[in-house]
Amino acid sequence: MTIIAIITGIALILLVLWEGFETIVLPRRVTRRFRLTRFFYRSSWRPWVRMVTLLIPPRRQETWLSYFGPLSLLLLLSFWAFGLICGFALIHWALGSAVVARDGASGFLTDLYLSGTTFFTLGLGDVIPRTSLAHILVVVESGMGFAFLALVIGYLPALNQSFARREVSISLLDARAGSPPTASEMLRRHGYEHGKEALRQLLHEWERWSAEFLEGHLSYPVLAYFRSQHDNQSWLAALTAILDTCALVMAGLEGACERQAELTFAMARHAVIDLSLIFRTAPRESITDRLPPERLEELRLLLAGSGQNLRQGEAFDRKLRELRLLYEPYVHELAGHFQIALPPWIADEAWVDNWRGGFRERSAKERTSARKGRDEHF
Repeated sequence: MTIIAIITGIALILLVLWEGFETIVLPRRVTRRFRLTRFFYRSSWRPWVRMVTLLIPPRRQETWLSYFGPLSLLLLLSFWAFGLICGFALIHWALGSAVVARDGASGFLTDLYLSGTTFFTLGLGDVIPRTSLAHILVVVESGMGFAFLALVIGYLPALNQSFARREVSISLLDARAGSPPTASEMLRRHGYEHGKEALRQLLHEWERWSAEFLEGHLSYPVLAYFRSQHDNQSWLAALTAILDTCALVMAGLEGACERQAELTFAMARHAVIDLSLIFRTAPRESITDRLPPERLEELRLLLAGSGQNLRQGEAFDRKLRELRLLYEPYVHELAGHFQIALPPWIADEAWVDNWRGGFRERSAKERTSARKGRDEHF
């Protein structure tokens, strides 16, 4: 029994340290199939979604889903700390509870108490180690606890900075592509003189954003659960709108920046695929077509009104369909996993950009949202 306790304690400590190293320190994607952290998020996210769906009114569901990211991170760090404390307590217990307590108590609970006060460097002195080996364990655990707290203190600001950088570009899409962003609005709002150059610059910026997004979310996958400030914005909706826009340009938008669209499309699709690999979301085609033929004709007429001409014919339809198949199955599955609504190809006339929102505008939207059962702005 003593040997089993020592092996279990050492294994628990090494497992937590390795998980913490891969999650906080290692700046690259981990390809191992089983990870304790991945198992934690997959086993906690789905029950959270079911709980929110069943118990929370539709208008408040997005807010409650946004709580999961920060809360799960705090809970994960607490589990790691508790695992290390239990691991050292098991070793102390296996070595015969070599401690001296003021009240004369002994046993596993006393060892667990000593381990907890040592890990958090409290140094109360009511339970002290008695043997040399117990002293060594206390020193090692106190150093490990200090390093753990230092890593957590450094990890949270880095996480918040990465989140803020991601959201800045998403917010900038509001006036350029609507709320939520759509390909139709992005192209229509660049129909002015020199608009093609502005569109090329926008796609160039989103090529870089996609690369930064990919690197940040490979290093900190928990960021994917952090939702945007507004209910009608999200990283997945923005990424999908950019892919939709690039697909239209590449398929045949006359006079547009096709080469830049190809580069942005490649980088954005790379980000989508790697996120699918991280969260084990196999690509799946949606039953509902986001752009049926009648909507495509409506989109063509809408863009023609702003001076943007889409080519017609079987070649255009075939190329657009092929491009959509390269990313839509991935974003559909990611949307289902994260409970994020994908943007339409054509903006709803009733939607108002977030920057236009004020007390009067919001009051009108709230009446509409109440009928729909949601509040899309906040």
